[in-house]
Amino acid sequence: MTACIAVLGGSFDPVHLGHVALGQLFCGLLQADELRILPAGRPWQKNGMEAGDAHRIAMLELAFRPLNNDHLHVVFDLQEIERTTPTYTVETLRALRRELGPQASIVFLMGADQLRNLDTWNEWRELFALANLGVATRPGYDLAQETLPPPVAQELSTRLATPDTVRASSHGKVCLAPTLDVDISSSRIRAALHAGLEADANALAMAQVLDYIQQHNLYKN
Repeated sequence: MTACIAVLGGSFDPVHLGHVALGQLFCGLLQADELRILPAGRPWQKNGMEAGDAHRIAMLELAFRPLNNDHLHVVFDLQEIERTTPTYTVETLRALRRELGPQASIVFLMGADQLRNLDTWNEWRELFALANLGVATRPGYDLAQETLPPPVAQELSTRLATPDTVRASSHGKVCLAPTLDVDISSSRIRAALHAGLEADANALAMAQVLDYIQQHNLYKN
């Protein structure tokens, strides 16, 4: 059977349960062989990260390492961090395609909110020539009710597929997943920590990640 690699990128500043839930959701739907975690280096659409690269990587390992088992291989890929130029997803997917070969099913994971500005991404149509997309909604988002940019909506309309079809396809398909009932963002966690709101931080952050944050005095004003 063709290998299926689910790819989850992000700033992870810090990683939170929503990231882990997104990875788990699609790895289950797709019966993925590998979950590839890609911490961002210098993402072109975001400002600089608060936590240093070493801290973000350490927190990612605390969050995702427990998912590694005989059926799912969790890989931490640092290629974006190692770049000295702004990071574009299309460049990362080209590198992954060269590494994994033409037959592998690569599924790039994202939240539905990212579809709303997908047409602003660098060479965004090329994404479909390199990988499949796995799109999960967040609380409050309904893809059926969303007003997407017409070019994005047109692309989606011709590419929607079942998880089984996506798993069997190397690229070009889009899998829409059920709503993720996790309304958490890294910015909310940082805001709670900046404000010294320990109870809010405890409710939002993963326990092992919060312990690491506190041990290393991260996200302090």
